[in-house]
Amino acid sequence: MDIEKSSPDVASRRRKILITGAGGLLGRHVADWFSRHYEVIAARRQDLNIADAEAVNQWVTHYRPDVIINCAAMSNVDGCEKKSYGAFAANANGPRHLAQAAEPIGAELVHISTDYVFDGDKTTPYTIEDEPQPINVYGESKLAGEKLVRETLDRHFIVRAARLFGPGGRNFASAVLDIARQQGRLLAIVDEIGSPTYAIDLVERINTIIQSGHYGTYQVTNQGACSWAEFAAAALQIARLENVIIERVKSADLQRPARRPHYTAMRCLLSERLGWEPLRPWSEAFAEFVRGTSFNSQI
Repeated sequence: MDIEKSSPDVASRRRKILITGAGGLLGRHVADWFSRHYEVIAARRQDLNIADAEAVNQWVTHYRPDVIINCAAMSNVDGCEKKSYGAFAANANGPRHLAQAAEPIGAELVHISTDYVFDGDKTTPYTIEDEPQPINVYGESKLAGEKLVRETLDRHFIVRAARLFGPGGRNFASAVLDIARQQGRLLAIVDEIGSPTYAIDLVERINTIIQSGHYGTYQVTNQGACSWAEFAAAALQIARLENVIIERVKSADLQRPARRPHYTAMRCLLSERLGWEPLRPWSEAFAEFVRGTSFNSQI
């Protein structure tokens, strides 16, 4: 278990946080939440391409953040399969550039990773003691990014999340509700099981991780696991869309460019050893999300 504690030197003043990928779903939530508590510099993809080492070094040298939170990634799984060079540029070289820039100024790096570093052959939740074995380019590139961060910077927090959902962005949950409203039927996969993660809960846990000062690898999801079909059914039930037909299919039926792991539920041993309470069940967080969206104006 790789637990190492950070220095408390900056704890007495307002920390400066650089957020990369601030235009994405998670990045927007990170920027919104952290800006209420810290001095935040939020960089979107058009502001800062982390695949550009010189640009990264200029930003980090200029702003001199105490913490960098990297939410930037190429996350389209099939897109990564088709454009592997771009995937490794964004998901592997990008995090390395951030780590290299952070090292000389004493900054910490929070790097967001994924459950897709695992092959999905288990039937019980993955922990950080399980050996990653990605089965697609997206997972390979994200795992490479993790390794490069570890090799480059001791002051790192790697946070693996999965199946992110939340307000203000495009994700499976919002897509289900959109399609259900417009078409009255949808396809959902029955044999890909994982742990959904509510963006709002994840952001608060990221802050807890940073405040703890314990460097290492965290796996942060809401409690429980479900298939995409179960996730879709829960959305329809909560939104009271009772007449929508779910066509249940298997992963192989879709013939997509990239393979997907069949089971990627995760458990965080490091959080448990630090005595932290697990995040609430995904179903509870999901109900809060659905009831709070414009998709469900009648609730």
